[in-house]
Amino acid sequence: MAIYGYVRVSTLQQANEGDSLETQLKQIGSYASLKDYDIPPENFITERGVSGNLEFEKRPEGGKLFEVLSSGDVLIFSKLDRAFRNTRNALNTLHELKLRGISVHFIDLGGDVTNDGIGSVIFTILSAFATFERERIATRIREVKQVQKSEGKFLGGFTRFGYRVIEDRLEKDPNQQKIIVEMRDMKRRGMSLRRISAWVSYVHGVQMTHTTVATLI
Repeated sequence: MAIYGYVRVSTLQQANEGDSLETQLKQIGSYASLKDYDIPPENFITERGVSGNLEFEKRPEGGKLFEVLSSGDVLIFSKLDRAFRNTRNALNTLHELKLRGISVHFIDLGGDVTNDGIGSVIFTILSAFATFERERIATRIREVKQVQKSEGKFLGGFTRFGYRVIEDRLEKDPNQQKIIVEMRDMKRRGMSLRRISAWVSYVHGVQMTHTTVATLI
């Protein structure tokens, strides 16, 4: 029988005192003491800079741990979201570990969730709510970005020729817009796209392929 403690932080959460590695380690250590579990230092598994959206078995340390766990072992997490952010992965992983005779404990859920008691029910419900909350936040972010985009705000990424970013807003660049007008006039006069791109490079010093020219005129 071996006892393991698993802690994880993503890059953004490392500065969060409530979810820091040190806080999680202390919580697991205290819980283990109350249960008379002895966790050797090497059995504290630390996952740094790994998103909770990545399935547990596919994480660098989580995957290794998943392979070495055997019947009779105990795995302790401080919180549900340190282990899973996806309901399907949570239920599938817990089911697999339970079949292998491994006890899984979540401190925030009151203890062992691999038995058939209330802990197992709470685990199922909260896993579903965690996924719902994550999807709700993602939807909210998309909606905010759509509103910002409709307001002309620059949301990052490639800036199309003819535009510039001023105070987080995407605005037309007068000089580049003049070049586009000249390019369109050349096109109307029958000049090829390759000749236009060569002209832009020679006269204005702007390297532009003929395919880019086509998208602009």
